Amino acid sequence: MKRWLLIPLFLTACGATPNTIDGVKTYAYEGGDHQEGRIAYKEAHPVGGAHNAQWQNCGTYTQDLYPEYAVHSLEHGAVWVTYRPDLPQSEVLALQDALDGRTHTLLSPRREQTAPIVMTAWNAQLELERTSDPRVTAFIQKYEQAGTAPEAGASCSGAYRETQ
Repeated sequence: MKRWLLIPLFLTACGATPNTIDGVKTYAYEGGDHQEGRIAYKEAHPVGGAHNAQWQNCGTYTQDLYPEYAVHSLEHGAVWVTYRPDLPQSEVLALQDALDGRTHTLLSPRREQTAPIVMTAWNAQLELERTSDPRVTAFIQKYEQAGTAPEAGASCSGAYRETQ
């Protein structure tokens, strides 16, 4: 029993909290302006900022998405999960299973990333090697429709559905 009491002390001493997901990088974007055309983002894989006036319809895609639309979905509380096109099909299917039944998620390949899997929410991003990593589920549970998104609860359907 005494060991259980030491765990919170250890986590506090290490700077971790039970709500922390190891490896998540955080950013500080507020709501983004609507802009037409291509947008140059600070990050190679954008986590917020300016975006198109239309959001990307949430769902599963087999082609790269335009970040300008996907970032708008992030503003609505979506989690955008991307994978390298060379990710084994079994891993892609595992990602589809992890997102099945969720209303505010995007899944798409992304040629321009180095990590096998990148999970992105407004102001948060996590790079992963495998879908078996428990942080896949933890990230979705923490960030989908989270209060960290400026317009959490806004629609994630009925808008843009094209790919690159």
